[in-house]
Amino acid sequence: MFKDLNARFIKPFASFKFWKDLYNEADQDQVFNNAASLSFFFVLAIFPSMIFLLAILPYLPIDNLSGEMMHLFAEALPPSAADLLQTTIIEVTSNKAQGLLSFGALFTLWSASSGVYAIMQELNTSYDVRETRSFLKVRGLSILLTLVFGVAIIGSFALIVSGGLFQTWLDKTYVLNPVIPVLFQVFRWIVILALLLSGFAALYYYGTNVEQKFKFITPGAVVGVIGLIAVSLLFRLYVSKFSDYSATYGSIGAIVVLMMWFYLAGIVILLGSEINALIENGPTKQDSVRENDAFKSKPTPENPSKSERRQVSASTKSSGSSGPSSPAGAHS
Repeated sequence: MFKDLNARFIKPFASFKFWKDLYNEADQDQVFNNAASLSFFFVLAIFPSMIFLLAILPYLPIDNLSGEMMHLFAEALPPSAADLLQTTIIEVTSNKAQGLLSFGALFTLWSASSGVYAIMQELNTSYDVRETRSFLKVRGLSILLTLVFGVAIIGSFALIVSGGLFQTWLDKTYVLNPVIPVLFQVFRWIVILALLLSGFAALYYYGTNVEQKFKFITPGAVVGVIGLIAVSLLFRLYVSKFSDYSATYGSIGAIVVLMMWFYLAGIVILLGSEINALIENGPTKQDSVRENDAFKSKPTPENPSKSERRQVSASTKSSGSSGPSSPAGAHS
């Protein structure tokens, strides 16, 4: 177990070559440009997603869950982005309150899954594979993953709200023995982090057109969860303390802030996928790194494809080698 932990989580991150390969792959796969396109699809998907979730929450036996969820979003997001999100959702839900769980919910769910669908397309780039699954299968997986994320989000918020009430009861009951309330609080946040890890694990496993073993904890998922929390808190601090987007962008400043937050989240998600591709699918991805380095050292035609990169890479290998590793198998 320790050997596997060292090989997957300690040794790679302690290697300068790993960070160099990660930079090269992020540059080759245009992570920052792709994150910008993801932020656009996130904006299109966030409001249908929140509307769908808020339509389900009243059916759960937890008081004021929707209010607590909006409050926590206000804590995580920059103030202007949180206000925009809350105002838009209230406006839409007040106009469509009667039909949110009717046939309109299907369209809402389809729209909400567009963000996940966009992520799936970009994750394939991280693994250097093309999408060969049918459109219906990919779209169905994106809807399924959207539902899984919805359940994880609702479960997290339900645990935060109901767990908070139980925490208050424990604090009053065990005044002379504070260990039990502290242990429960630690356990509660461990469960919440586990739900976030499960979301990243499902996304990285089902989102890519690559045959691989499902692993609940992967280096990319851990980096993704920690990175997403850190980016959210730091960006919120930056916007609230050091920057005023409204002074530059006027009335659309809140939209710009929301898109910037989605852009940073997209970078974290894609970098997590690149990390998994380098560590979990090492040989295949290392070939891609070598192909890119060999390509840069040779005169090549304009706008070369990856197949041309592989031809350049193959020509630079010494005679007697067995050739490049075969690409990762695709999902059938």
